[in-house]
Amino acid sequence: MYVALLRGINVGGNNMVSMKALKESFETLGFADVQTYINSGNVLFRAKETDARELEDRIDRMLAREHALKGKTVVRSEEEMTRLVKTIEAEWTRDPDWRYNVVFLRHTLDPNAVVKDIALDPDVERVVCCPGTLLWSARVNSITRSAMLKLSSRPVYQEMTVRNVNTTRKILELMDRMQPRADTRHAEKRTRLTRAAAARAPRKATRR
Repeated sequence: MYVALLRGINVGGNNMVSMKALKESFETLGFADVQTYINSGNVLFRAKETDARELEDRIDRMLAREHALKGKTVVRSEEEMTRLVKTIEAEWTRDPDWRYNVVFLRHTLDPNAVVKDIALDPDVERVVCCPGTLLWSARVNSITRSAMLKLSSRPVYQEMTVRNVNTTRKILELMDRMQPRADTRHAEKRTRLTRAAAARAPRKATRR
């Protein structure tokens, strides 16, 4: 189970694409159980491939070909999203005076290298580096002073996409719903085996 996080679509009237068309395009790539979540471009799907970089490249080529979109896609597995949300719960205690955003990086980027030369003011913002992601929080009344905003003017910004914390949690929730729990799968397997055994068992003659 994967989620593709598209970058810069349906923003300010630019890069407009319907979720229905997006879903159909993902299905043409051979992905199964395709589902979209809100217009910012979050597409959940199943794929046989296990190489996220290859999935990103395939999706980028399709988006350019079918929708003339040049933004780069970030792909995350359910396992990666699960670890990320656990980190969020450990690192962040929600405060209404702060805004919380998750910066998803392409697999080619090192989170520590991305923020290496950014002078963060801890009174204004905080950044936690974790695999493939930056957890960025900033005071709502000081967000325009955030040093992280400088990233938007750098080439590396094209290699990342941002989601708020609520969207991030919701994506994992949807992935969990689509992915049967292990015990459920085992129970279904046991049921199939029991039915198959019953079908093979000889039937006793009925006395009249």
